[in-house]
Amino acid sequence: MDITLLVSIIVVVALLAVGGFFLVRTRSSVEPGKEETKPEVTQEPKAAPPQEDREREEGAVSTPPAHAPPAEDTAAPAPAEPAAPEIETPPPSAGRMVRLRARLARSQSSFGQGLLTLLSAKTLDEDTWEEIEDTLITADIGVTSATQIVENLRTRVKVLGTRDTEEVRGLLRDELLKQLGTDTDRVVRTEPHGDRPAVIMIVGVNGTGKTTTTGKLARVLVGDGRSVVLGAADTFRAAASEQLQTWGSRVGAPVVRKDEGADPASVAFDAVARGIEDGADTVIIDTAGRLHTKTGLMDELGKVKRVVEKKSQVDEVLLVLDATTGQNGLRQARVFAEVVNVTGIALTKLDGTAKGGIIVQVQRELGVPVKLVGLGEGPDDLAPFDPEVFVDAILG
Repeated sequence: MDITLLVSIIVVVALLAVGGFFLVRTRSSVEPGKEETKPEVTQEPKAAPPQEDREREEGAVSTPPAHAPPAEDTAAPAPAEPAAPEIETPPPSAGRMVRLRARLARSQSSFGQGLLTLLSAKTLDEDTWEEIEDTLITADIGVTSATQIVENLRTRVKVLGTRDTEEVRGLLRDELLKQLGTDTDRVVRTEPHGDRPAVIMIVGVNGTGKTTTTGKLARVLVGDGRSVVLGAADTFRAAASEQLQTWGSRVGAPVVRKDEGADPASVAFDAVARGIEDGADTVIIDTAGRLHTKTGLMDELGKVKRVVEKKSQVDEVLLVLDATTGQNGLRQARVFAEVVNVTGIALTKLDGTAKGGIIVQVQRELGVPVKLVGLGEGPDDLAPFDPEVFVDAILG
């Protein structure tokens, strides 16, 4: 009995000792002033709120993100197609020179009136005749033509003994018309032959109005009811093809063009091919503004003509000359005539300071008639040359 009680007491004491030991250990592991760490959470973490919600929870003021509008609203509007240029109806060639007569008279009146004043003087001595000859030479008629005109006038005035202004004017008119040639063929050949269009090459140096003359000639032909194709074979001047495109668009004439620096002969060939395909009446080819002192460039111009002739014959080679250049223009005409067999002259800028006598000199030196004249900057200021209208205008 005593042993059993003793064992029970020992067991109870042992349990109390072990419990006290663990209680002291647990309390000593917690630092003063701090709570126990929470147990690790092993369940699925809660998804983080959206950015704007997190910012709102933290007290930040935020602007809601801009939402992209529908695709159709964000797409830039397609550029509108440029409106097609309105097709113009130019006036016909008939009567153009007459309509421009007043403008020509204003620019040439001093020349004509000066001659009439000298010829109507009471005394026509040697000094007066020399002054008349100088006036003619100053007007770029040329020494040979001026001398011939003065000699003929002296003879007729002496024989007739006239001093009347109207009679003197008639004598001078006859002499000028004789120098210009009233029976010269000045028709620009624009009629198609068979199934092939007429082909016109426009040549000349830069600055004479070559491309502009090409565009104006297209207007003349369209005004006469012809169909025209333009060839922009001046591929060395950046603005030439754009300029010609503008002229063609105004009258509904297609323009064959290529990139800057392309082979001019290729452009000319394609323009003729387009004219044949379209059944056009006339193809007008604007060539590069050659410097007449550069032999290689002149040879290339001859190449353009030869290539075109593989497709169709060239009916006209019109040389564009600036009426204000005088003797320099004549030198240009000589060189071009040697290369491409010029068939006619288009004389531009025959207004303002122009001296119309260059017409007489060019025709005399080259045997090539002036077929077209430009009397201003307007689109319809190009006209077929009429010698009688021209002389009457400068004499007033």
